[in-house]
Amino acid sequence: MLKTTITLLLSAMTAVCSAQTDNKTDLPSVTQTEGKPTLPRHNWQQYFEQLNDMDDMESTNLEELYDQMCELEDSPVNLNTATADDIKRLMFLNAAQAEELTEYIDRYRPLRSIGELAMIKSIDPIRLQLLMCFTYIGETEEKNSFPKLGNILKYGKHDVVATAKIPFYTRKGDHDGYLGSRYKHWMRYTFRYGQYLQIGFLGTQDAGEPFFAHGNSMGYDHYAYYAVIRKLGRLKTLALGQYKLRFGMGLAMNTGFTLGKTTAATMSIPTNSITPNSSRSDAYYLQGAASTIAFSKNLDFTAFASYRKIDATLNKDGTIKTLLQTGYHRTDSEILRKHNASQMTTGGNMRWHSGGWHVGLTGVYTSYSDSLNPDKRQAYRKYNPTGKHFYNTSIDYGFINHRISINGETAINDKGAVATINSIAFRTNQWLTLTAIQRFYSYRYYSMFSSAFSDGGKVQNENGIYLGAVWTPSSRLSILAYSDYAYYPWVRYQVSDKSHTWDNLVQASYRLTPLLTLNSRYRIRMREEDYNDKEAKTKRLIDKTEHRMRLSLVYANTHWQAKTQGDAAYIVYPDGLAGKPKSFGWMMSQNVAYANAKLSASANIAYFHTRDYNSRLYTYENGTLYTFNFPMFYGEGMRSAILLRSNIGSHLIILCKVGATKYFDRKKISSSYQQINSSWQADMDLQIRWKI
Repeated sequence: MLKTTITLLLSAMTAVCSAQTDNKTDLPSVTQTEGKPTLPRHNWQQYFEQLNDMDDMESTNLEELYDQMCELEDSPVNLNTATADDIKRLMFLNAAQAEELTEYIDRYRPLRSIGELAMIKSIDPIRLQLLMCFTYIGETEEKNSFPKLGNILKYGKHDVVATAKIPFYTRKGDHDGYLGSRYKHWMRYTFRYGQYLQIGFLGTQDAGEPFFAHGNSMGYDHYAYYAVIRKLGRLKTLALGQYKLRFGMGLAMNTGFTLGKTTAATMSIPTNSITPNSSRSDAYYLQGAASTIAFSKNLDFTAFASYRKIDATLNKDGTIKTLLQTGYHRTDSEILRKHNASQMTTGGNMRWHSGGWHVGLTGVYTSYSDSLNPDKRQAYRKYNPTGKHFYNTSIDYGFINHRISINGETAINDKGAVATINSIAFRTNQWLTLTAIQRFYSYRYYSMFSSAFSDGGKVQNENGIYLGAVWTPSSRLSILAYSDYAYYPWVRYQVSDKSHTWDNLVQASYRLTPLLTLNSRYRIRMREEDYNDKEAKTKRLIDKTEHRMRLSLVYANTHWQAKTQGDAAYIVYPDGLAGKPKSFGWMMSQNVAYANAKLSASANIAYFHTRDYNSRLYTYENGTLYTFNFPMFYGEGMRSAILLRSNIGSHLIILCKVGATKYFDRKKISSSYQQINSSWQADMDLQIRWKI
């Protein structure tokens, strides 16, 4: 029955979520029938420190997952009215657990307390605490009873957040190069009524971008806006404005997040979903309308249409050389590239589901204002998409019950190239769950919106097999391990021949006492990369072996939490290679946090010492609301940060974070316009949140 599957991933956050429940304001009212109770923010963000590896941290994947978790926290699920689609939004449950939870709720509703879910043997204590963070027990309402407009206006919740980042340093571009000020700021407004209605608006400005100046007459550099309606009769979801889509396993359409290697054995994500775009990123979203309609109890149809301006670098003939995703518009050249091209996308998905089985068919069409014409003089770009019109179709399939979960998708593009991914997760008994994932992504396959499980970060030019296991031999000990082999039949960036990687990880969590937990992790990754042999005057592939280790001790009680952590990285090349020395790095960090009903505070300090960028290291930092914090360090130095949060009354929250990094091995930080002529880098985040 898989008692504590996710312990090693979530141990740092368990006590925090449970500690918050002693505050009366943290407990949602069971008698409230209009609207929904508003849950306070919990310190679940430390989930990410155990959840993802270095590759995920360096991609947008982790930020997408973080944004969706924030949305889930602000719009929690009422278990007494939850549908199967609502339960699938709880991505910290694996597919089998979500299926078993759905069956339990359908059989025994109305529930009286979340504690009842302890009867579901597959839901371990850790995930039970997570359910307390992201769900509540509310009144049982008639299914498909969309609320009246008067109730929406009366009981809907307003939420306004304003944030400013104030640097205590000056970059080179602030004097000569950037057109805007050195301050970063953003604001967001959200109106919600339970799961039924969500309206949002966001404006964001990066440091260096002009604000109502230099041709930017709209003020903020980027705006996001959306309205999402759910559960309106047969209309399951309607999104207007900016939104994100996922169909199947993401081979043809996925603008949201993707499971990483450590999460593949412990989490699940909806196979079909429409979510609002509340991200501050000016990329990875669609703009227009999307809707899912239930034709019958077992058949859903989703249609979408999108048109938006995008950034691109252009060739001299006006064709598109590169599609840009950075979203930066700080200099004259960056502003010239702002929204200088357009993208139109439309398509749909038909999905049948019954008795644990599901089958889906997806079609996506994308066109651009000008033809894509990338520079293909470098071999790794040979199979980049070229042309103006692109098509992708796919079929996804699967079966889920309380013991086994099978999912797969096979896609084809307009060139006839194929991509397929297939996974199976099997719970052999209450102690052991096994997972296997196979993928084949042709080097000729591409989709403008694909994102799926991979080692190389792209749904292209990769074949691989992943084997994972979660073993819980006792209520105190949990072990996760995986081995992933990937083969690349075509050249890649900095790899001039076919190549392979082999990635292995084992991590364990042991609960020493009810308040003290020991976590450990070891990862070894072997991959090939180019080496220029100057003596032989040839280029050849060499093996790069990367060792990464982590050990942490976590103490948590009702109000206090402390974590002591050590990290190390060791990068090894074959002996005797000129210009390829071994690289070693280590970091020690300490975090202390305190929380009560009115005030919470956290402080962390870290010392790091690495030989170079190869052995760079990461650490988690508590941050302001809706802000992702996983800073990276290399060289020698120290990092410290303090975060204070005050709840003033029931509506106002004020947060302040001050952080500073001191480098001992350099007098300048970064380069080009980002260069800081000092060994210190310090800044402050100020945030105000008003909720009514």
